[in-house]
Amino acid sequence: MSIGFRVLERARKVDAEWVARYREVPVANVSDSMNRMTAGGAKVRPMHRAGVLAGAALTVKARPGDNLMLHYALDIAEPGDVVVVDAGGDLSNALIGEMMVAYAIKRGVAGIVINGAIRDSAVIGAGDFPLFAAGISHRGPYKDGPGEINVPIAIDGMVIEPGDLVIGDDDGLLCVPFDQLGEVFDRASAKHAAECKQMEQIAQGTNDRTWVLESLKKKGCLLP
Repeated sequence: MSIGFRVLERARKVDAEWVARYREVPVANVSDSMNRMTAGGAKVRPMHRAGVLAGAALTVKARPGDNLMLHYALDIAEPGDVVVVDAGGDLSNALIGEMMVAYAIKRGVAGIVINGAIRDSAVIGAGDFPLFAAGISHRGPYKDGPGEINVPIAIDGMVIEPGDLVIGDDDGLLCVPFDQLGEVFDRASAKHAAECKQMEQIAQGTNDRTWVLESLKKKGCLLP
């Protein structure tokens, strides 16, 4: 085994049914249901116009500024995959542009995450293909490697295993571990339903706000 130049196979991956379920729940609700302990970092933001990201992670660990393994990941990606690239957050060189995005769309890829930079941002920003990245640079990439595919990676402390669920919306990026899909979904969907009910109460002027004052009293807050 050659660490630094290797392509592994995924032992398992989230199926399309779970992906469809999670597409209907805001990322913020999922995050709250994971006790707010997991996040892809505030720097990795949506670069596309609109659209929810959801799919099984095909992970790539790349040398900063180099996209050789990203190219191969797009070649072997399965329809519905999210290609997630840990390039160390370096913004010196863009790892992807409009041509690679067009190829990813043709391949049926569900989205791309780059912990690094992109270019052709105007074209990407006008489209609906889900693409998250940490920044923009006109400088193109190198294609020498090293790099690895389907290995555990981390983005700002958030660990992503091959086959995990990756979701993203306007609020940011999140990974749900494969073994916790059911538990997290039950909590997140219940929270989403509760918030929808609360929004109805706000619109009707019937929402209960007594908890705010009670909380301040319990903390000994000086009140008029």
